[in-house]
Amino acid sequence: MSRKNRVPLADRVAKAAEAALAARHFVSAIDILVGIGWLDSGAVERWRRGQIDCLEEAIQTDPSRISEAMRLFRAWATAGGLSASETVYVDRTPRRQTPRFSRSGNPAIEASYRTHWVSPELSEKKRERLAERASRAPELVVVQPLNTEWICHRCGDTGDLLMMETPGPACLRCVGLDDLEYLPAGDALLTRRAKAKSTRHAVVVRFSRTRRRYERQGLLVEPQSLADAQRDRETP
Repeated sequence: MSRKNRVPLADRVAKAAEAALAARHFVSAIDILVGIGWLDSGAVERWRRGQIDCLEEAIQTDPSRISEAMRLFRAWATAGGLSASETVYVDRTPRRQTPRFSRSGNPAIEASYRTHWVSPELSEKKRERLAERASRAPELVVVQPLNTEWICHRCGDTGDLLMMETPGPACLRCVGLDDLEYLPAGDALLTRRAKAKSTRHAVVVRFSRTRRRYERQGLLVEPQSLADAQRDRETP
């Protein structure tokens, strides 16, 4: 695209913001960066899994352009009367740490990234529920590998399931999930009950070569929670 025909960044930011607002009643910095094509959603997922040190490493433009886009985003949100709501982000690892957005780690920049802008049309109660859902820790994801010859980068062991970390795959014992029991998909009611009773759980996925995506295979839950859920199902 020639410079003459290039869409101004302000218009691209506004279009991405409007689409996110229409879909979810709030807009985040990540929505903008993905919407304008500077950030891949797959990279966001790897960042949430702790495989990328900071989100800005995955953004495909220079820091000055990122700052400009964020300034335009805040101006758009303020002009539209949206409410600022700082959201807690938690990574998708057993340690449940706060992932870093910026290379600098500057608190003001981190807060800017964490801020969600909420539709003024929502009631106070709906805004509170929206903020609670947005701050909820994402589910842990465990992979059922296609290659059974993988090696844990921490201890050199292997197994039927693994969790991806920045240096490589890790076994469930090393990430502290080896005490959980596998519940295959298929019984939706039992899965819901076991998940609700378990203080810890992880989704088990496997890559489908035909569909070219990870698909859910089941759930890891605490053994007692599964036993309780099975007993409840059998009780008249």
